[in-house]
Amino acid sequence: MSNVICIKWGSKFTSLYVNKLYSMVKRNLKRDFRFVCMTDNPEGINEEIEVKDIPLTGIEDFDKRHPWVLAHGWLKLAAFASPLHDLKGPTLFLDLDVVIVDNIDCFFEQEGEFIAIKEWDKRKKDVTGNTSVFRFNPGAHADALEYLKNNISSVYARARNEQEFITGYVASQGKLTYWPQKWCRSFKRHCLPKPLGWFAPSRIPEGAKVIVFHGKPDPHDTIKGISGKWYRRVAPADWVEENWR
Repeated sequence: MSNVICIKWGSKFTSLYVNKLYSMVKRNLKRDFRFVCMTDNPEGINEEIEVKDIPLTGIEDFDKRHPWVLAHGWLKLAAFASPLHDLKGPTLFLDLDVVIVDNIDCFFEQEGEFIAIKEWDKRKKDVTGNTSVFRFNPGAHADALEYLKNNISSVYARARNEQEFITGYVASQGKLTYWPQKWCRSFKRHCLPKPLGWFAPSRIPEGAKVIVFHGKPDPHDTIKGISGKWYRRVAPADWVEENWR
């Protein structure tokens, strides 16, 4: 059994995002799978979805929801708790604000201990990965949480977000690999025409499986043609509406 998981906390994303993510996975993953949402508020989540608590990590700031833990994705590190509820085997983590545009069975077929997106805005020699889409085995990286617990001040001082920490940590162990470049593309970097999206509608890049919406706009914004930034125009994206459902 393959696992697909997500985490929802606070009010940034509603249950609508969880439900649409599940629906996209259901349409685009042909193998048997469990879909699990770990959350602090299950209200409105589709009854077909397994809902579980966000696991405790043993790190006080995380377990007491210190404000900095809620920013820049740090609470995603709770996925590395051991045990991770009753989950076993290959587990694909998906951010809530992604749009799946093609079959994703391939994400379970690629070999690797920890597979993530190669961060688009980093130089080739920089190992930083993007954790909007990553695969791991539950419990396999609990040592990362232990390291963070013992070095929390120094980690927070040098890492801007959770993905810089976790991908740097597993890379230092020789366990980090990346998805093929075409599979996961950035809406802002790869879907918008240049310059700044002013002259043509956005499009799905060739070979893309998952489109990642980091920062602004969010998927629901692009359907209406809202960019979230004064300097960026986004024409209404029919393809987002067709796939984000």
